Amino acid sequence: MGKSQEVVGKRVFVGLSGGVDSAVSAALLKKDGYDVAGVFIKVWQADFLPCTWREERRDAMRVAAHVGIPFLTLDFEKEYKKEVVDYMIREYGAGRVPNPDVMCNKHVKFGAFLEFAKKEGADFIATGHYARTTSTNNPKAAFKNLPQRLPLDCSYRLFAGVDKEKDQSYFLWTLTQKELARTLFPVGHLQKSEVRALARKLGLPNAEKKDSQGLCFMGKVDMAEFLRHYLKLERGDVLDTKGRVIGTHDGALLYTIGQRHGFSVKMSSAKEEPYFVVGKDVAKNTVTVAHRDDKRDGACSALMLRGVNDISGRLGEKVTMKCLVRMRYRGELVAATWERAGGSAPKDARVIFDSPQEGVAGGQSLVAYEGEECLGGGVIS
Repeated sequence: MGKSQEVVGKRVFVGLSGGVDSAVSAALLKKDGYDVAGVFIKVWQADFLPCTWREERRDAMRVAAHVGIPFLTLDFEKEYKKEVVDYMIREYGAGRVPNPDVMCNKHVKFGAFLEFAKKEGADFIATGHYARTTSTNNPKAAFKNLPQRLPLDCSYRLFAGVDKEKDQSYFLWTLTQKELARTLFPVGHLQKSEVRALARKLGLPNAEKKDSQGLCFMGKVDMAEFLRHYLKLERGDVLDTKGRVIGTHDGALLYTIGQRHGFSVKMSSAKEEPYFVVGKDVAKNTVTVAHRDDKRDGACSALMLRGVNDISGRLGEKVTMKCLVRMRYRGELVAATWERAGGSAPKDARVIFDSPQEGVAGGQSLVAYEGEECLGGGVIS
């Protein structure tokens, strides 16, 4: 199969993290005829955490050498510290539960990295995200049930990855049309098992490397231990839904709705089921817990979003539409109505659930979908 004349000579900077997904992405692009360069992004790391970037960079360099592409290292410590770490600390300090991976994508991978690539003459950047894009200018786009009419300035569309267990479109809701026009997701149409098989077939040096876990770039981090270095955390009372003290916690700032660990319950219960966090009062430093099937007030029937980004052009002002929404990574898609009243703030929206939802946490991302298409999203107020 010959290489497409549309891509031969097109320059792509691939973000090589040291993992298998970005490695296969680089190899596939090289095979397709792109002029590929591998780029490792070095970010800020706390001095009290294990230093992992040197090992990851070494793996990325080995991949670049194996694929036969140039290799660069970019230092985005300042950008990452300001836009991801400081943001995360501020949000936790305000009693909200942030999503640092979303901010990392917005400001580092598709912000600073993309700007660098453009200045260096690259046509595209590519990452190993499990997501897909298409363009209305591409008649061969293999997606079903696409709306026939779209806003003229919204020709690029974002879709969930084929592998539903690995789909990362939830973390990409801040992407704009300009960013999508310059972005490639080479493994988005593959299952993880297929990516792993390709890595072995291509002889990539990290083919057997385990998937990374935890925070974007920083890996597995004990959030409570991390935040203790930056926020004043005090032990407090765990309450049941009747307001009785039944245990202790390590600081209300640390907990998110739905969490079922990290606190101790001393009062015995007739039920053997675990307790879940159903509320917290940062000012009083209390956390309220309940069993999953306990009857309680507090289910959310509607909420407000701030910082809304409309990828699709269909979530704009004076819009009311039915859609599916997701409020956490790998969370259930639930039916809702999206409202953007003309008189509201331009970056605000209201979401009304078909059925009241529990586990809603301020600061988390709510992302809207229509079928497999990611329409956009916002931050829960």
